[in-house]
Amino acid sequence: MRWFWIDRFTEFVSGDRAVAVKNVSLAEEQLHGYFDGFPIMPQSLILEGMAQTGGMLVGESTKYEARLVLAKVAKIQYHAVARPGDVLTYSAVMTSPVNESGARLETKSHIGDTLQAEAELILGILPQRHEAEELFQPAAFAKLLRLLRVYEVGLDAEGNTLQMPDRLLAAEQDASLSNPLA
Repeated sequence: MRWFWIDRFTEFVSGDRAVAVKNVSLAEEQLHGYFDGFPIMPQSLILEGMAQTGGMLVGESTKYEARLVLAKVAKIQYHAVARPGDVLTYSAVMTSPVNESGARLETKSHIGDTLQAEAELILGILPQRHEAEELFQPAAFAKLLRLLRVYEVGLDAEGNTLQMPDRLLAAEQDASLSNPLA
């Protein structure tokens, strides 16, 4: 994933729901030229932010071992535009448990108390034949999870604090030993 369209998580309950925020800034180049002279967040990137919020939720339930793709947008509706200075709050709720083919999510985007967008998404899990190429370096992915504060706010189904998977912890430790300044 080259770009991440969320800034941090504010709520994360394993296998159930996640809430993330995205601060829309005039400094973001994707806002310029979309509608000349009227900077707004492109709707496709709002959809991507909702999908990434849900993808992290589904990914965590597989210990980030499954390779996920946005397989289908079953429905989507936009109610308002997002402009510079707005804070988008993305929420994702699993409407079906994760199985070998993926999961179904209900996602929403709010600006304050105003519903900005809502979508029903289906995330697919790629078959194992696609696992030969690593999408993320494990240590870099662990760093991303920390930056997004998944483990600061994350809880498991019993209300206990989420723990980073051992393989990501080990990769993070190996990386810090080989490059102590990283």
